[in-house]
Amino acid sequence: MIVGGGPAGSACAADLVRAGRDVLVLDKASFPRLKLCAGWITPEVVRDLALDVSRYPHRFNVFSPLLVHAKGLNFKLKGPQYSIRRYEFDAYLLERSGAPVQQHDVRRIERQGDGFLIDGTYRCRYLVGAGGTRCPVYRSLFRELNPRARYLQAVTLEHEFECRVDDMRCHLWFLDHGLPGYAWYVPKADGYLNCGLGAMSAQLKRNPHDLRWHWQRFAERLAATGLLDSLETDVSGYSYYLRGNVDSVRAGNALIAGDAAGLATRDLCEGIGPAIASGQRAARSILTGTTYDLADISAYSSDSRLARGLLEHLFVGRSRRAARSTSVGTA
Repeated sequence: MIVGGGPAGSACAADLVRAGRDVLVLDKASFPRLKLCAGWITPEVVRDLALDVSRYPHRFNVFSPLLVHAKGLNFKLKGPQYSIRRYEFDAYLLERSGAPVQQHDVRRIERQGDGFLIDGTYRCRYLVGAGGTRCPVYRSLFRELNPRARYLQAVTLEHEFECRVDDMRCHLWFLDHGLPGYAWYVPKADGYLNCGLGAMSAQLKRNPHDLRWHWQRFAERLAATGLLDSLETDVSGYSYYLRGNVDSVRAGNALIAGDAAGLATRDLCEGIGPAIASGQRAARSILTGTTYDLADISAYSSDSRLARGLLEHLFVGRSRRAARSTSVGTA
């Protein structure tokens, strides 16, 4: 049984189905569903999914290089990198997995021997929690075993919308107007655009301005650079955790993957790649009886040691100090 049909869940399901196992995916949403996310994916994601880009039936944009702006300086990061719409991408991967899916909001998980009973209805021997930050498997079975460090929490605001896009390159702005994070402009193919910003929660609590103030400054930045005339103000966001402790991601026959395990990278806060990699390792552990180990999944997106160290210091190091000074603990 897999709780959550996002990239971690579908990657796990695909490998289990391919091996001939009986699999059921439960998700509270019906697919396709709206999913807030920049939708930026790496070549590693394409490789891990064995994704034939030429046969992908939805929007798929390629950009190279990435344009990085920080404190008045401009850099170019070599590509290629890609963008997708999660509304399309997640549904495609879930259907491609071949696993049956039922819409169900998991409320109660009980242990029964070496298996589990879910909401008095669904029984399984193995249970994979891939339901994101608020995954019910994490809440029921892992919260005390693997508490999340508050200083690793990131918060976002973003908006994805249909519009005319003249600049199809990806832009990233770091530390703009004192934001303890970065803002992004990620074009999608065929007239969609995702704009957003993310920040480390512990640092933001000590910031004189909240995230919506930074959103307004971001809108002004886009207008001033000619990228976008105006930006919606009534926007939503979400929260997730950067990579921390990954020693306790299995408890008996229960496993957690993706954002349920808190695997976003510590430099660029990327979640899709680690989610897919962890889902595949969860399947491998179930199929082979081997240890479920996430240590070989990189905690970083960048290949540059300098960039890794600098960004980890800005995001994780400063957040740890901010959390200590405000007595922020675990979640």
